[in-house]
This record gives sequence, C-alpha cells and structure tokens, in this order.
Amino acid sequence: MHFTYEWSGKNPIVGIFSAVNESTWEHLKLLFIPMLLTVIIGAFYFNKKVPNFICAKTVGIITAMLFTVVFYYTYSGIIGKDIPFISILSFFVAIFIGELVAYLLIINHFKCNKMFCIIVLIVLLILFIAFTFKPIKIGLFKDPLNHTYGIIN
Repeated sequence: MHFTYEWSGKNPIVGIFSAVNESTWEHLKLLFIPMLLTVIIGAFYFNKKVPNFICAKTVGIITAMLFTVVFYYTYSGIIGKDIPFISILSFFVAIFIGELVAYLLIINHFKCNKMFCIIVLIVLLILFIAFTFKPIKIGLFKDPLNHTYGIIN
C-alpha cells in the first residue's frame, strides 16, 4: 500500500487508505489500515470465542504505532539521519510487537470495554483520513523529501 496512491494517479480515495507521502504519519497509516482490517475480519470469526479480541487487537495496534514513532525518532535523532533499511525493518518489528502484545492479552484474558476500543479505532480512522487532507504543520506530518504536508493539490 506504500505506492498505491502514486499508481492510482494520485486518486484521493486511494489516498485515504494508502501513504500519500513519506511522512511518519503516512507510514503509520500503512501499519494501521491492514491491522484494522485484521480486527474487522477477526471480529467476525473470533468475537464469540475470544471475547477480548477487539480490545487486545486495539492495544496491539496502538503499541505498534507507538513503537514505530518512538523507534524512528530515537534512532534517526541519535545518528542524525534516516536509514531506509532500518526504518523498513522497524516497521516489521512494530507489527510483530503489536501482534505479540495482542496475542499475550488474549491468552491472559485481558478485559476492557469493547465499545471504548471500537470508538478508539473509529477515531483513529477518522484522524488518518482527516490528516491526509488537512495535516497539522508539525514534523510528524511533514514529508522529508519535498517538505510538504498531506495530499498536494
């Protein structure tokens, strides 16, 4: 999903679900959207058998996103630049950690308010959509290659 926005001829609908630039925020979208899909699909299969599925997966998604941001800004801040191989590797590590956290919460019968987690996921989805079109002018949303924010009109 990293290049689908470009491949689509910069279709704004595709931009809702794909990275529209190289900002950290847009890379979080690459993590969030597929993990959200696993929650939606998994909820249909596991919701009755695994009552804490949505809660555990929500915590896993947030963990993966936090790891991505903290790791990226820590390592690139220490060495003074971004190394694409390390960033890509950290993306896969973040997904692994997020899924591991979700799995551990499931097997340990973690309890939380399912409706709260659904609201958190919906709010995150809305934020990803909104900030694709109207990002805040801070580093998290800035494309380091062309110094722009969000979808370029």
